[in-house]
Amino acid sequence: MNHLWTEEAVRLIAADPDRIAELFPAAGREVGRAPLAPDTDPLGLTAGTTDDVAREALVGALLRALPPEEAAAELADLYRYGDDAEQRGVLRGLGAAEASGSLAASADPTNPDEPAAADPVVATGLRLVADALRTNDPRLVAAALGPFAAARLDQHAWRHGVLKALFMGIPLDAVAGLDDRADAELARMAAGLIAERRAASRTITDDMTRLAAGHETPSTTDPTED
Repeated sequence: MNHLWTEEAVRLIAADPDRIAELFPAAGREVGRAPLAPDTDPLGLTAGTTDDVAREALVGALLRALPPEEAAAELADLYRYGDDAEQRGVLRGLGAAEASGSLAASADPTNPDEPAAADPVVATGLRLVADALRTNDPRLVAAALGPFAAARLDQHAWRHGVLKALFMGIPLDAVAGLDDRADAELARMAAGLIAERRAASRTITDDMTRLAAGHETPSTTDPTED
């Protein structure tokens, strides 16, 4: 991985944030697109790719260099006009920013009565995550279910994102915050997916059974058992 190029790109963006428009698309050419864990994660769904890591750093530099309103607009443009790798880089960049504590403090996403965050970067990020979760690109869906979604998506949207990942065969290891946010309703949904696939004689993955069994609802428990 060409760390020197990334470091220089970060410095350039800090001095002139407009440079991200040329540097962000160039990341794949400059640092490569290889998966970080080729033996276990050849598509980079969980660990990501070399250009993912570079673009995470560029998003971080942009967020530090611009006020929230301008940074949000720039991220929206990078996603809107970027190819799938660049869109994934925006999503992973938001996830890295979330994990590092660079974004505004979040409300409790599991509580529907909590007000939505007013921070424009967060609001834009939520729109981009929602867009990615509507696609059929497994790498985009996996990137959308990173730390940003774990902290910011409401429970209903998050559950459906996880279920889509299951349906698409995306490893649950790609879903950030799964152990903290998985609940009985998600287990019920996973059990429903298993029932549908079993009826259609389709493959049932270990991840499906893991999620369905991990949070049993009272209705799945035999009342005669002690």
